[in-house]
Amino acid sequence: MSRYALNLPHNLKREAEEMASQQGISLNQFIMWAVSEKVTALRQELDDLNFPGITYRHRTSGWVTPYLRGTGIRVQTIVIDSQSGMKPEVIAADYDLEPQRVQEALAFYHAHQPEIDANIRLERELEDNRG
Repeated sequence: MSRYALNLPHNLKREAEEMASQQGISLNQFIMWAVSEKVTALRQELDDLNFPGITYRHRTSGWVTPYLRGTGIRVQTIVIDSQSGMKPEVIAADYDLEPQRVQEALAFYHAHQPEIDANIRLERELEDNRG
């Protein structure tokens, strides 16, 4: 972990120390917690508010990918299944999802089609180059 000198205005530092003390943590922990919450909130700004069941996650590859919130299922997985001819009810049953979750993923796809199609193409190209 790296060190960083932080110059806080006196009043802000005092208030932060008081709040940290009330939480039973150090000022350093309090600041780290606050920064972590802010970073998480900013990451969530990627989410499309029209689709509350979809969230973006940073993958280990560095790609930002839309997932069904609360699951490990990518939107593009639902799209690929749908494009292969599977009906939404079958997809929902296969992934143990409510049918409206699949419908939301497909609606999200239609609203973000260029982005998701590009991810699908890129992933297929990577698979082709490996094989």
